[in-house]
Amino acid sequence: MFAGLGYDVHRFKKGRKLILGGVEIASPKGLDGHSDADVLIHALMDALLGAAGLNDIGHFFPNTDPAYKNISSIKLLEIVYKELKKKSFKINNVDMTIIAEAPKIYPHIDQMKENIAKSIKTNKTRIAIKATTNEKMGFIGRGEGIGAMATVSISPSLRAKRGNPR
Repeated sequence: MFAGLGYDVHRFKKGRKLILGGVEIASPKGLDGHSDADVLIHALMDALLGAAGLNDIGHFFPNTDPAYKNISSIKLLEIVYKELKKKSFKINNVDMTIIAEAPKIYPHIDQMKENIAKSIKTNKTRIAIKATTNEKMGFIGRGEGIGAMATVSISPSLRAKRGNPR
């Protein structure tokens, strides 16, 4: 079994949609980034890639490549999942935390789980998403942005156990 940890933050920017876990959330401002700036999915992708011993999302999806401009991070997650399948890994579980003062995240968690489960071909019962605040401390506490953390556990699939998954 292998574990991975991912972390991402983005600052708020007016004129952008707020996308978290592939869900558009009503907000006066969204997150700034080359893609849709979905911090939750970015943290998850880095955790999955790290667990598999692969490079980070900047390597796979450089912010200098116009092909990824405003792209849905859910689409990028599907590509990461295919990379894990190529290496014969299966996903055991995903545990994520969103850190934001606003907006309220809880009403959107079930749809986020659905989106992620579909993208990584995993039962949504193996996905945990929690939300917390930064208690008004730091840039997140001042409402300047949102952060996310993800931990994952992956294992070699049965096919890979006959050989070396890495």
